[in-house]
Amino acid sequence: MFARVKKSGLYEYLQIVQNRREGTKTIQRVVATIGRMDQIQEKGEIENLVRSLSRFSEKVLLVLSGKSDVRADAKKIGPALICERLWKELEIGKIIRRLLAERKFEFDVERAVFLTVLHRLFVSGSDRSCDRWHRDYVIGDVDALSLHHLYRAMAFLGEELEDQKDCTPFAPRCTKDVIEEDLFLARRDLFSGLDCVFFDTTSIYFEGEGGETIGELGHTKDHRPDLNQMVVGVILDDHGQPVCCEMWPGNTTDVTTLVPVIKRLRSRFAIGRICVVSDRGMISAKTMTYLEEEKIEYILGARMRRSKEVKAEVLSRAGRYREVHPEGLSAKDPSPLKVKEVMVDGRRYIVCLNEKQARKDAADRQAIIASLEEKLKTNPKSLVGNKGYRKYLKLDRETVSVNLAKIEEEARYDGKWVLKTNTTLTAEQAALKYKELWHVEQVFRDMKSVLDTRPIFHQLDETIRGHVFCSFLALVLRKELDRRLEKAGHSFEWADIKQDLKALQEITIEDRGKTLAIRSECLGTCGKVFQAVGVAVPSTIREVA
Repeated sequence: MFARVKKSGLYEYLQIVQNRREGTKTIQRVVATIGRMDQIQEKGEIENLVRSLSRFSEKVLLVLSGKSDVRADAKKIGPALICERLWKELEIGKIIRRLLAERKFEFDVERAVFLTVLHRLFVSGSDRSCDRWHRDYVIGDVDALSLHHLYRAMAFLGEELEDQKDCTPFAPRCTKDVIEEDLFLARRDLFSGLDCVFFDTTSIYFEGEGGETIGELGHTKDHRPDLNQMVVGVILDDHGQPVCCEMWPGNTTDVTTLVPVIKRLRSRFAIGRICVVSDRGMISAKTMTYLEEEKIEYILGARMRRSKEVKAEVLSRAGRYREVHPEGLSAKDPSPLKVKEVMVDGRRYIVCLNEKQARKDAADRQAIIASLEEKLKTNPKSLVGNKGYRKYLKLDRETVSVNLAKIEEEARYDGKWVLKTNTTLTAEQAALKYKELWHVEQVFRDMKSVLDTRPIFHQLDETIRGHVFCSFLALVLRKELDRRLEKAGHSFEWADIKQDLKALQEITIEDRGKTLAIRSECLGTCGKVFQAVGVAVPSTIREVA
Protein backbone atom coordinates (compact mmCIF):
# COMPACT_ATOMS: atom_id res chain seq x y z
CA MET A 1 0.00 0.00 0.00
CA PHE A 2 1.01 3.59 -0.51
CA ALA A 3 -0.29 7.13 -0.14
CA ARG A 4 -1.18 9.34 -3.06
CA VAL A 5 -2.76 12.70 -3.74
CA LYS A 6 -5.82 12.67 -6.03
CA LYS A 7 -7.15 15.87 -7.57
CA SER A 8 -10.91 16.19 -7.84
CA GLY A 9 -12.40 19.49 -8.96
CA LEU A 10 -10.80 22.39 -7.12
CA TYR A 11 -9.33 20.29 -4.32
CA GLU A 12 -6.67 17.59 -3.72
CA TYR A 13 -7.42 14.58 -1.52
CA LEU A 14 -5.00 12.28 0.35
CA GLN A 15 -5.76 8.62 -0.26
CA ILE A 16 -4.45 5.24 0.88
CA VAL A 17 -4.21 2.95 -2.16
CA GLN A 18 -3.58 -0.81 -2.40
CA ASN A 19 -1.97 -2.58 -5.37
CA ARG A 20 -3.34 -6.00 -6.20
CA ARG A 21 -2.27 -8.48 -8.87
CA GLU A 22 -4.97 -10.06 -11.07
CA GLY A 23 -3.41 -12.29 -13.72
CA THR A 24 -0.96 -10.16 -15.65
CA LYS A 25 -2.56 -6.88 -14.59
CA THR A 26 -2.03 -4.70 -11.53
CA ILE A 27 -5.26 -3.29 -10.10
CA GLN A 28 -5.32 -0.32 -7.72
CA ARG A 29 -8.01 -0.05 -5.03
CA VAL A 30 -8.62 2.99 -2.83
CA VAL A 31 -8.63 1.72 0.76
CA ALA A 32 -9.49 5.06 2.31
CA THR A 33 -9.66 8.76 1.54
CA ILE A 34 -8.11 10.61 4.47
CA GLY A 35 -9.44 14.03 3.58
CA ARG A 36 -8.72 17.28 1.76
CA MET A 37 -5.00 18.09 1.73
CA ASP A 38 -5.43 21.76 2.63
CA GLN A 39 -7.58 20.95 5.66
CA ILE A 40 -5.50 18.12 7.13
CA GLN A 41 -2.23 20.03 6.59
CA GLU A 42 -3.68 23.05 8.36
CA LYS A 43 -4.62 20.91 11.39
CA GLY A 44 -1.26 19.03 11.43
CA GLU A 45 -3.03 15.67 11.11
CA ILE A 46 -0.50 14.15 8.69
CA GLU A 47 2.26 14.18 11.33
CA ASN A 48 -0.07 12.63 13.91
CA LEU A 49 -1.04 9.90 11.45
CA VAL A 50 2.57 9.07 10.59
CA ARG A 51 3.54 8.95 14.26
CA SER A 52 0.62 6.71 15.04
CA LEU A 53 1.48 4.31 12.21
CA SER A 54 5.17 4.23 13.27
CA ARG A 55 4.19 2.16 16.32
CA PHE A 56 3.55 -0.76 13.99
CA SER A 57 6.84 -0.49 12.02
CA GLU A 58 10.27 -1.80 13.05
CA LYS A 59 12.04 0.56 10.64
CA VAL A 60 10.55 3.95 10.07
CA LEU A 61 11.82 7.43 9.32
CA LEU A 62 10.00 9.76 11.66
CA VAL A 63 8.56 12.94 10.14
CA LEU A 64 8.38 15.03 13.26
CA SER A 65 6.58 18.22 14.11
CA GLY A 66 8.16 20.95 16.17
CA LYS A 67 5.99 19.91 19.12
CA SER A 68 7.87 16.63 19.65
CA ASP A 69 10.51 16.20 22.33
CA VAL A 70 13.17 14.66 20.10
CA ARG A 71 16.85 13.91 20.78
CA ALA A 72 19.26 13.52 17.88
CA ASP A 73 22.97 12.67 17.89
CA ALA A 74 25.40 12.31 14.96
CA LYS A 75 28.68 10.39 15.13
CA LYS A 76 31.28 9.28 12.58
CA ILE A 77 31.28 5.53 11.91
CA GLY A 78 33.55 5.00 8.88
CA PRO A 79 37.05 5.02 10.47
CA ALA A 80 36.31 2.47 13.20
CA LEU A 81 34.40 0.08 10.93
CA ILE A 82 37.32 -0.17 8.50
CA CYS A 83 40.14 -0.21 11.03
CA GLU A 84 38.41 -2.67 13.37
CA ARG A 85 38.31 -5.19 10.51
CA LEU A 86 42.01 -4.67 9.68
CA TRP A 87 42.92 -4.74 13.39
CA LYS A 88 41.13 -8.07 13.79
CA GLU A 89 42.39 -9.75 10.62
CA LEU A 90 45.99 -8.72 11.30
CA GLU A 91 45.47 -10.24 14.79
CA ILE A 92 46.86 -7.16 16.56
CA GLY A 93 44.11 -7.17 19.19
CA LYS A 94 44.48 -10.91 19.71
CA ILE A 95 48.24 -10.55 20.27
CA ILE A 96 47.81 -7.72 22.78
CA ARG A 97 45.14 -9.62 24.71
CA ARG A 98 47.39 -12.68 24.89
CA LEU A 99 50.15 -10.58 26.47
CA LEU A 100 47.60 -9.18 28.93
CA ALA A 101 46.36 -12.62 30.04
CA GLU A 102 48.44 -12.62 33.24
CA ARG A 103 48.02 -8.93 33.98
CA LYS A 104 45.45 -7.41 36.34
CA PHE A 105 44.43 -4.14 34.70
CA GLU A 106 41.07 -2.74 35.78
CA PHE A 107 40.36 -1.37 32.28
CA ASP A 108 40.46 -2.72 28.73
CA VAL A 109 44.07 -2.08 27.63
CA GLU A 110 43.53 -3.49 24.13
CA ARG A 111 40.68 -1.02 23.53
CA ALA A 112 42.84 1.85 24.81
CA VAL A 113 45.61 0.90 22.37
CA PHE A 114 43.17 0.61 19.45
CA LEU A 115 41.65 3.99 20.28
CA THR A 116 45.09 5.61 20.35
CA VAL A 117 46.10 3.98 17.05
CA LEU A 118 42.87 5.09 15.37
CA HIS A 119 43.47 8.63 16.60
CA ARG A 120 47.04 8.61 15.24
CA LEU A 121 45.80 7.40 11.87
CA PHE A 122 43.04 9.94 11.31
CA VAL A 123 44.06 13.01 13.31
CA SER A 124 47.32 12.47 15.20
CA GLY A 125 48.35 14.49 18.22
CA SER A 126 48.65 13.89 21.94
CA ASP A 127 46.87 11.34 24.10
CA ARG A 128 45.15 14.27 25.77
CA SER A 129 43.55 15.32 22.48
CA CYS A 130 42.64 11.67 21.79
CA ASP A 131 40.63 11.58 25.01
CA ARG A 132 38.42 14.41 23.69
CA TRP A 133 38.43 13.33 20.04
CA HIS A 134 36.73 9.94 20.39
CA ARG A 135 33.45 11.46 21.65
CA ASP A 136 32.55 12.28 18.02
CA TYR A 137 33.10 8.69 16.79
CA VAL A 138 31.40 5.32 17.19
CA ILE A 139 34.17 3.06 18.53
CA GLY A 140 33.36 -0.17 20.28
CA ASP A 141 33.89 -0.40 24.06
CA VAL A 142 35.87 2.81 24.59
CA ASP A 143 33.31 4.99 26.37
CA ALA A 144 34.57 3.95 29.81
CA LEU A 145 38.19 4.94 29.03
CA SER A 146 39.75 8.06 30.53
CA LEU A 147 43.01 9.90 29.89
CA HIS A 148 44.90 8.10 32.65
CA HIS A 149 43.90 4.77 31.05
CA LEU A 150 45.55 5.85 27.79
CA TYR A 151 48.73 6.78 29.67
CA ARG A 152 48.82 3.40 31.42
CA ALA A 153 48.26 1.59 28.11
CA MET A 154 51.22 3.47 26.60
CA ALA A 155 53.36 2.47 29.58
CA PHE A 156 52.38 -1.19 29.06
CA LEU A 157 53.53 -1.10 25.43
CA GLY A 158 56.84 0.54 26.28
CA GLU A 159 57.77 -1.19 29.53
CA GLU A 160 61.06 -3.07 29.70
CA LEU A 161 61.05 -6.88 29.78
CA GLU A 162 63.03 -9.01 32.19
CA ASP A 163 64.69 -10.83 29.28
CA GLN A 164 67.01 -8.31 27.58
CA LYS A 165 68.62 -10.81 25.20
CA ASP A 166 67.97 -8.84 21.98
CA CYS A 167 68.42 -5.33 23.29
CA THR A 168 70.66 -2.80 21.52
CA PRO A 169 73.22 -0.47 23.15
CA PHE A 170 70.68 2.32 22.60
CA ALA A 171 67.38 0.79 23.66
CA PRO A 172 66.06 -1.99 25.93
CA ARG A 173 63.81 -4.84 24.85
CA CYS A 174 60.15 -3.91 25.52
CA THR A 175 56.61 -5.25 25.25
CA LYS A 176 56.21 -3.60 21.85
CA ASP A 177 59.05 -5.83 20.53
CA VAL A 178 57.08 -8.97 21.38
CA ILE A 179 54.04 -7.57 19.57
CA GLU A 180 56.15 -6.89 16.46
CA GLU A 181 57.55 -10.42 16.48
CA ASP A 182 54.11 -12.01 16.90
CA LEU A 183 52.76 -9.80 14.10
CA PHE A 184 55.59 -10.96 11.87
CA LEU A 185 54.75 -14.59 12.52
CA ALA A 186 51.02 -13.99 11.98
CA ARG A 187 51.62 -12.22 8.64
CA ARG A 188 54.55 -14.30 7.43
CA ASP A 189 52.50 -15.93 4.69
CA LEU A 190 52.10 -12.50 3.10
CA PHE A 191 55.81 -11.86 2.54
CA SER A 192 57.41 -15.22 3.43
CA GLY A 193 60.55 -14.00 5.14
CA LEU A 194 62.83 -11.01 5.08
CA ASP A 195 65.19 -11.50 2.17
CA CYS A 196 65.42 -7.75 1.65
CA VAL A 197 64.83 -4.97 4.17
CA PHE A 198 64.79 -1.19 3.89
CA PHE A 199 65.96 0.90 6.81
CA ASP A 200 65.49 4.60 7.38
CA THR A 201 65.30 6.97 10.34
CA THR A 202 63.67 10.20 11.35
CA SER A 203 63.83 12.43 14.40
CA ILE A 204 60.95 13.67 16.55
CA TYR A 205 61.40 16.56 18.95
CA PHE A 206 59.62 16.92 22.27
CA GLU A 207 57.37 19.66 23.54
CA GLY A 208 57.64 18.08 26.98
CA GLU A 209 60.64 16.96 29.01
CA GLY A 210 61.48 14.00 26.79
CA GLY A 211 61.63 11.19 29.29
CA GLU A 212 64.52 10.04 31.43
CA THR A 213 66.99 8.92 28.73
CA ILE A 214 65.29 9.12 25.31
CA GLY A 215 65.12 12.89 24.96
CA GLU A 216 68.55 14.27 24.05
CA LEU A 217 69.94 17.10 21.97
CA GLY A 218 71.26 15.93 18.61
CA HIS A 219 71.35 16.54 14.86
CA THR A 220 67.75 17.53 14.23
CA LYS A 221 65.98 16.87 10.94
CA ASP A 222 63.19 19.19 12.11
CA HIS A 223 65.57 22.17 12.46
CA ARG A 224 64.83 22.53 16.18
CA PRO A 225 68.27 22.30 17.84
CA ASP A 226 66.83 23.98 20.93
CA LEU A 227 64.62 21.01 21.84
CA ASN A 228 65.33 17.48 23.01
CA GLN A 229 64.51 14.81 20.47
CA MET A 230 64.44 11.06 19.90
CA VAL A 231 65.39 9.04 16.81
CA VAL A 232 62.91 6.57 15.32
CA GLY A 233 64.09 3.92 12.87
CA VAL A 234 61.67 1.88 10.78
CA ILE A 235 62.38 -1.38 8.96
CA LEU A 236 60.20 -2.22 5.96
CA ASP A 237 60.20 -5.29 3.74
CA ASP A 238 60.59 -4.98 -0.03
CA HIS A 239 56.82 -4.71 -0.40
CA GLY A 240 56.77 -1.60 1.75
CA GLN A 241 55.16 -3.46 4.68
CA PRO A 242 56.35 -2.31 8.15
CA VAL A 243 58.24 -4.97 10.08
CA CYS A 244 59.38 -3.21 13.24
CA CYS A 245 60.49 0.12 14.65
CA GLU A 246 63.45 1.08 16.79
CA MET A 247 63.77 4.03 19.17
CA TRP A 248 66.96 5.66 20.38
CA PRO A 249 68.06 8.77 22.28
CA GLY A 250 68.18 11.91 20.16
CA ASN A 251 71.98 12.13 20.14
CA THR A 252 72.39 8.76 18.33
CA THR A 253 73.78 9.11 14.80
CA ASP A 254 72.52 7.12 11.83
CA VAL A 255 75.87 5.50 11.05
CA THR A 256 76.03 3.87 14.50
CA THR A 257 72.60 2.26 14.29
CA LEU A 258 72.71 -0.01 11.25
CA VAL A 259 74.99 -2.72 12.66
CA PRO A 260 73.06 -3.21 15.95
CA VAL A 261 69.77 -3.20 14.05
CA ILE A 262 70.98 -5.91 11.64
CA LYS A 263 72.16 -8.07 14.53
CA ARG A 264 68.85 -7.60 16.28
CA LEU A 265 66.83 -8.32 13.13
CA ARG A 266 68.58 -11.63 12.52
CA SER A 267 68.00 -12.73 16.10
CA ARG A 268 64.43 -11.49 16.55
CA PHE A 269 63.01 -12.78 13.27
CA ALA A 270 65.22 -15.85 12.73
CA ILE A 271 66.51 -14.52 9.42
CA GLY A 272 69.11 -16.56 7.56
CA ARG A 273 69.74 -14.62 4.37
CA ILE A 274 69.27 -10.87 4.38
CA CYS A 275 69.99 -8.08 1.93
CA VAL A 276 70.13 -4.58 3.38
CA VAL A 277 69.08 -1.70 1.14
CA SER A 278 69.84 1.70 2.60
CA ASP A 279 70.73 5.23 1.61
CA ARG A 280 74.04 7.09 1.85
CA GLY A 281 73.51 8.30 5.42
CA MET A 282 73.99 4.81 6.87
CA ILE A 283 77.44 4.09 5.48
CA SER A 284 80.57 4.16 7.62
CA ALA A 285 83.84 2.23 7.45
CA LYS A 286 82.85 0.20 10.53
CA THR A 287 79.48 -0.65 9.01
CA MET A 288 81.03 -1.80 5.75
CA THR A 289 83.55 -3.97 7.59
CA TYR A 290 80.80 -5.67 9.59
CA LEU A 291 78.66 -6.36 6.52
CA GLU A 292 81.61 -7.88 4.70
CA GLU A 293 82.76 -9.97 7.67
CA GLU A 294 79.27 -11.33 8.35
CA LYS A 295 78.71 -11.95 4.63
CA ILE A 296 75.55 -9.87 4.68
CA GLU A 297 74.43 -8.79 1.24
CA TYR A 298 73.88 -5.09 0.77
CA ILE A 299 72.93 -2.47 -1.79
CA LEU A 300 74.04 0.87 -0.43
CA GLY A 301 74.05 4.32 -1.93
CA ALA A 302 77.56 5.76 -2.22
CA ARG A 303 78.49 9.35 -1.43
CA MET A 304 79.50 10.58 -4.87
CA ARG A 305 80.92 13.93 -3.79
CA ARG A 306 82.70 12.79 -0.63
CA SER A 307 84.20 9.47 -1.71
CA LYS A 308 87.55 9.91 -3.47
CA GLU A 309 87.26 6.46 -4.99
CA VAL A 310 83.86 7.24 -6.49
CA LYS A 311 84.92 10.66 -7.79
CA ALA A 312 88.30 9.61 -9.15
CA GLU A 313 87.69 6.05 -10.26
CA VAL A 314 84.03 5.12 -10.61
CA LEU A 315 82.60 8.20 -12.32
CA SER A 316 85.60 8.64 -14.60
CA ARG A 317 85.55 5.10 -16.01
CA ALA A 318 84.32 4.76 -19.57
CA GLY A 319 81.69 2.22 -20.43
CA ARG A 320 78.37 1.74 -22.12
CA TYR A 321 75.13 2.18 -20.22
CA ARG A 322 72.40 -0.46 -20.49
CA GLU A 323 68.73 0.41 -20.30
CA VAL A 324 66.65 -0.95 -17.42
CA HIS A 325 63.00 -1.80 -17.99
CA PRO A 326 61.01 -2.85 -14.89
CA GLU A 327 58.63 -5.75 -15.37
CA GLY A 328 55.32 -4.57 -16.74
CA LEU A 329 56.64 -1.30 -18.16
CA SER A 330 57.04 -0.62 -21.86
CA ALA A 331 60.46 -0.77 -23.47
CA LYS A 332 59.44 2.44 -25.25
CA ASP A 333 59.85 4.49 -22.07
CA PRO A 334 61.10 7.91 -23.31
CA SER A 335 63.47 8.25 -20.34
CA PRO A 336 64.51 4.79 -19.11
CA LEU A 337 66.91 4.24 -16.25
CA LYS A 338 70.41 3.35 -17.49
CA VAL A 339 73.13 1.47 -15.61
CA LYS A 340 76.74 0.45 -16.02
CA GLU A 341 78.93 -1.68 -13.79
CA VAL A 342 82.38 -0.60 -12.54
CA MET A 343 84.86 -2.77 -10.60
CA VAL A 344 87.57 -1.10 -8.49
CA ASP A 345 90.01 -3.49 -6.80
CA GLY A 346 87.33 -6.13 -6.38
CA ARG A 347 84.73 -3.67 -5.12
CA ARG A 348 81.58 -3.60 -7.20
CA TYR A 349 79.89 -0.30 -8.09
CA ILE A 350 76.85 0.40 -10.25
CA VAL A 351 76.46 3.82 -11.84
CA CYS A 352 72.83 4.73 -12.52
CA LEU A 353 71.72 7.47 -14.89
CA ASN A 354 68.30 9.05 -15.33
CA GLU A 355 68.59 11.32 -18.37
CA LYS A 356 65.35 13.15 -17.63
CA GLN A 357 66.64 14.00 -14.16
CA ALA A 358 70.00 14.96 -15.67
CA ARG A 359 68.31 17.52 -17.92
CA LYS A 360 66.41 18.91 -14.94
CA ASP A 361 69.58 19.14 -12.81
CA ALA A 362 71.38 20.99 -15.61
CA ALA A 363 68.48 23.39 -16.13
CA ASP A 364 68.17 24.10 -12.40
CA ARG A 365 71.89 24.80 -12.12
CA GLN A 366 71.83 27.05 -15.18
CA ALA A 367 68.97 29.06 -13.67
CA ILE A 368 70.95 29.53 -10.46
CA ILE A 369 74.05 30.63 -12.38
CA ALA A 370 72.08 33.09 -14.51
CA SER A 371 70.58 34.61 -11.37
CA LEU A 372 74.00 34.60 -9.72
CA GLU A 373 75.65 36.49 -12.57
CA GLU A 374 72.89 39.08 -12.45
CA LYS A 375 73.27 39.63 -8.72
CA LEU A 376 77.08 39.83 -8.98
CA LYS A 377 76.64 43.07 -10.90
CA THR A 378 74.89 44.75 -7.97
CA ASN A 379 75.85 43.43 -4.52
CA PRO A 380 78.25 40.46 -4.78
CA LYS A 381 79.19 40.23 -1.09
CA SER A 382 75.55 39.60 -0.09
CA LEU A 383 75.68 36.27 -1.96
CA VAL A 384 78.28 34.68 0.29
CA GLY A 385 75.71 33.64 2.93
CA ASN A 386 73.29 32.16 0.39
CA LYS A 387 73.58 28.35 0.32
CA GLY A 388 72.19 28.06 -3.19
CA TYR A 389 74.75 30.43 -4.63
CA ARG A 390 77.75 29.91 -2.35
CA LYS A 391 79.08 26.68 -3.86
CA TYR A 392 79.30 28.32 -7.29
CA LEU A 393 81.28 31.33 -6.02
CA LYS A 394 85.01 31.90 -6.24
CA LEU A 395 86.25 34.23 -3.52
CA ASP A 396 89.42 36.28 -3.91
CA ARG A 397 90.63 39.01 -1.61
CA GLU A 398 88.72 41.78 -3.28
CA THR A 399 86.52 40.06 -5.83
CA VAL A 400 83.70 37.55 -6.02
CA SER A 401 83.23 35.66 -9.28
CA VAL A 402 81.57 32.55 -10.71
CA ASN A 403 83.56 29.35 -10.07
CA LEU A 404 83.66 27.72 -13.52
CA ALA A 405 85.58 24.69 -12.24
CA LYS A 406 82.86 23.98 -9.69
CA ILE A 407 80.18 24.23 -12.38
CA GLU A 408 82.04 21.72 -14.50
CA GLU A 409 82.47 19.37 -11.54
CA GLU A 410 78.79 19.51 -10.58
CA ALA A 411 77.79 18.64 -14.15
CA ARG A 412 79.40 15.21 -13.64
CA TYR A 413 76.69 14.31 -11.14
CA ASP A 414 73.63 15.32 -13.17
CA GLY A 415 70.97 12.60 -13.01
CA LYS A 416 73.39 10.08 -11.50
CA TRP A 417 73.68 8.05 -8.37
CA VAL A 418 76.19 5.35 -7.49
CA LEU A 419 75.52 2.07 -5.68
CA LYS A 420 77.97 -0.15 -3.88
CA THR A 421 76.95 -3.80 -3.61
CA ASN A 422 78.30 -7.28 -2.90
CA THR A 423 75.25 -9.14 -4.24
CA THR A 424 75.20 -11.48 -7.22
CA LEU A 425 72.27 -9.57 -8.68
CA THR A 426 72.73 -8.12 -12.14
CA ALA A 427 73.36 -4.39 -12.34
CA GLU A 428 69.81 -3.92 -13.59
CA GLN A 429 68.31 -5.93 -10.71
CA ALA A 430 70.37 -4.11 -8.08
CA ALA A 431 69.40 -0.71 -9.51
CA LEU A 432 65.71 -1.60 -9.46
CA LYS A 433 66.02 -2.88 -5.90
CA TYR A 434 67.57 0.38 -4.78
CA LYS A 435 64.98 2.34 -6.74
CA GLU A 436 62.36 0.65 -4.58
CA LEU A 437 63.92 2.56 -1.69
CA TRP A 438 62.39 5.69 -3.22
CA HIS A 439 58.97 4.11 -2.85
CA VAL A 440 59.87 3.14 0.70
CA GLU A 441 60.92 6.74 1.36
CA GLN A 442 57.47 7.78 0.17
CA VAL A 443 56.05 5.35 2.70
CA PHE A 444 58.39 6.91 5.25
CA ARG A 445 57.12 10.38 4.39
CA ASP A 446 53.63 9.03 4.95
CA MET A 447 54.82 7.60 8.22
CA LYS A 448 56.38 10.94 9.13
CA SER A 449 52.91 12.45 9.00
CA VAL A 450 51.52 9.51 10.99
CA LEU A 451 54.43 9.86 13.42
CA ASP A 452 53.58 13.51 13.95
CA THR A 453 52.88 12.63 17.57
CA ARG A 454 53.61 16.06 18.99
CA PRO A 455 53.06 17.40 21.49
CA ILE A 456 54.66 14.63 23.58
CA PHE A 457 54.03 15.45 27.23
CA HIS A 458 55.04 12.09 28.71
CA GLN A 459 57.78 12.19 31.32
CA LEU A 460 58.68 8.48 31.35
CA ASP A 461 60.61 6.54 28.71
CA GLU A 462 58.07 3.69 28.65
CA THR A 463 55.08 5.94 27.95
CA ILE A 464 57.03 7.75 25.21
CA ARG A 465 57.94 4.42 23.59
CA GLY A 466 54.31 3.29 23.75
CA HIS A 467 53.11 6.61 22.34
CA VAL A 468 55.38 6.32 19.30
CA PHE A 469 54.71 2.59 18.85
CA CYS A 470 51.01 3.39 18.41
CA SER A 471 52.07 5.52 15.44
CA PHE A 472 53.91 2.50 14.06
CA LEU A 473 50.77 0.35 14.45
CA ALA A 474 48.84 3.08 12.65
CA LEU A 475 51.31 2.75 9.78
CA VAL A 476 50.76 -1.04 9.78
CA LEU A 477 47.00 -0.51 9.35
CA ARG A 478 47.54 2.16 6.72
CA LYS A 479 49.82 -0.03 4.57
CA GLU A 480 47.48 -3.03 4.90
CA LEU A 481 44.62 -0.85 3.66
CA ASP A 482 46.79 0.34 0.77
CA ARG A 483 47.61 -3.27 -0.09
CA ARG A 484 43.96 -4.28 -0.22
CA LEU A 485 42.98 -1.25 -2.27
CA GLU A 486 45.78 -1.97 -4.74
CA LYS A 487 44.65 -5.60 -4.97
CA ALA A 488 41.14 -4.34 -5.80
CA GLY A 489 42.55 -2.10 -8.53
CA HIS A 490 42.16 1.22 -6.70
CA SER A 491 44.65 4.03 -6.12
CA PHE A 492 43.34 6.74 -3.80
CA GLU A 493 44.98 9.63 -1.99
CA TRP A 494 45.12 9.03 1.75
CA ALA A 495 43.67 12.49 2.39
CA ASP A 496 40.61 11.58 0.30
CA ILE A 497 40.16 8.27 2.11
CA LYS A 498 40.27 9.96 5.50
CA GLN A 499 37.84 12.66 4.48
CA ASP A 500 35.34 10.24 2.94
CA LEU A 501 35.43 7.78 5.84
CA LYS A 502 34.95 10.57 8.37
CA ALA A 503 32.01 11.88 6.31
CA LEU A 504 30.14 8.60 6.86
CA GLN A 505 27.96 9.33 9.89
CA GLU A 506 25.13 7.72 11.77
CA ILE A 507 22.41 9.94 13.21
CA THR A 508 20.40 8.46 16.07
CA ILE A 509 16.93 9.91 16.74
CA GLU A 510 14.99 9.20 19.94
CA ASP A 511 11.27 9.96 20.15
CA ARG A 512 8.65 8.52 22.50
CA GLY A 513 10.76 5.51 23.49
CA LYS A 514 11.78 4.58 19.93
CA THR A 515 15.36 5.01 18.68
CA LEU A 516 16.28 4.96 15.00
CA ALA A 517 19.75 5.12 13.42
CA ILE A 518 19.99 6.78 10.02
CA ARG A 519 23.21 6.43 7.99
CA SER A 520 24.47 9.22 5.76
CA GLU A 521 25.37 8.59 2.13
CA CYS A 522 28.67 6.91 1.16
CA LEU A 523 30.63 9.61 -0.64
CA GLY A 524 33.72 9.55 -2.85
CA THR A 525 36.05 6.64 -2.12
CA CYS A 526 34.08 5.40 0.89
CA GLY A 527 32.09 2.62 -0.80
CA LYS A 528 35.12 1.20 -2.62
CA VAL A 529 37.16 1.20 0.61
CA PHE A 530 34.42 -0.83 2.33
CA GLN A 531 34.38 -3.29 -0.59
CA ALA A 532 38.18 -3.67 -0.63
CA VAL A 533 38.30 -4.45 3.09
CA GLY A 534 35.24 -6.72 2.97
CA VAL A 535 33.06 -4.72 5.35
CA ALA A 536 29.33 -4.36 4.71
CA VAL A 537 28.03 -0.80 4.70
CA PRO A 538 25.44 -0.42 7.52
CA SER A 539 21.76 -0.18 6.60
CA THR A 540 20.44 3.25 5.72
CA ILE A 541 17.79 3.03 8.46
CA ARG A 542 17.74 0.63 11.40
CA GLU A 543 16.01 0.43 14.72
CA VAL A 544 18.27 0.53 17.76
CA ALA A 545 17.35 -1.87 20.53
